[in-house]
Amino acid sequence: MAQIATIQRAIDDIRIGRMVILVDDEDRENEGDLVIAADKVTPEAVAFMVEHGRGLICLAMDNELMDRIGVSPMASANQAPLSTAFTESIDAIDCTGSGVSPADRARTIMRAVDPEASPDQFQVPGHVFPLRARRGGVIVRSGQTEGSVDLARLAGLAPAGVICEVMAADGSMSRLNALLEFGEAHDIPVVTVADLIEYRLHSETLVELQAKSRLPTEWGTFELNLFRCSLDDGLHVALTMGDLQADQPALVRVQRANLLGDAFGLSGSLGRPHLAYTMQKVASEGSGAIVYLSADENEDRIVGQLEHYLSNRTANQSNRSVDSGSEKVEFKDFGVGAQILRALGLGKLRVLTNSPKRMRAVSGFGLEIVDWLPLEAP
Repeated sequence: MAQIATIQRAIDDIRIGRMVILVDDEDRENEGDLVIAADKVTPEAVAFMVEHGRGLICLAMDNELMDRIGVSPMASANQAPLSTAFTESIDAIDCTGSGVSPADRARTIMRAVDPEASPDQFQVPGHVFPLRARRGGVIVRSGQTEGSVDLARLAGLAPAGVICEVMAADGSMSRLNALLEFGEAHDIPVVTVADLIEYRLHSETLVELQAKSRLPTEWGTFELNLFRCSLDDGLHVALTMGDLQADQPALVRVQRANLLGDAFGLSGSLGRPHLAYTMQKVASEGSGAIVYLSADENEDRIVGQLEHYLSNRTANQSNRSVDSGSEKVEFKDFGVGAQILRALGLGKLRVLTNSPKRMRAVSGFGLEIVDWLPLEAP
């Protein structure tokens, strides 16, 4: 049976207009998408996706390209399980038919990635479904939307990809073994999002150490490491203790900051007690690392937390955890945290968390989780 191809092979194929199959993590959708650079799309490529892919054909684009064509989000409140950022569907105004034919869809896609594209060249709704990729690509969100844009960008093309899920003849989603067979039958390489993450992490540096200092605490003296992230210029703190070695399992916690819970002790928030427990645990073992990630605190987020807290009090549920905060580590957060852990020289992790499945595609970060340890509040 065919094997997983290298990311470099995928980049080379994307550059010359060939398709690849991009597979996400088994803990996510566990699906594979046909991917071709939007720059290189043809009616024949669209027809192949229709006949053999059988899924929904979408156009993934970065923010700059998406803003150029001026389409709005499909929904004002995105309730998709994986926050897939669909916009209004589009057709190019110069389509020769209804817009659904492979030729018309290819025309629409090519118009959308044209450097001179403008909103007046499209009509909505249409038959091409744009997807807005998150800034930062697969490091931020481990999906085919971001993966296809990353592959096109790495190939030196416009940061946009055409994607289509691969489905079996019976309508079920094709999994890895079936995707490998499909790729072998059609001479299409199969690559994974995890490998793409690893490729980017090996070739790009997202975090940079800004400062170091000793930090005396009630649990002992930690070393405070301050990192800046190039994705959003956010500042993140890593507290370390002891001699940390890549080949020795280290006690690790990745936690996102929560202003109301951590600083002001909002009732029901576990951020502060979880942080205290982790510091105590690391100190008791004599070594470990705590990555404390800054959060995107803004008016809407803070007000939303307060409203959620008050609604739970009204429902007489104030004794329950209303905002775990510390457990709401998104993929971007873990991706940045993973680079920080690597910058600290770690390799094998004993992770303190109550939500182990939220850490997706961990292998792509060059880290190995050897144990999961539950969090307890002191």
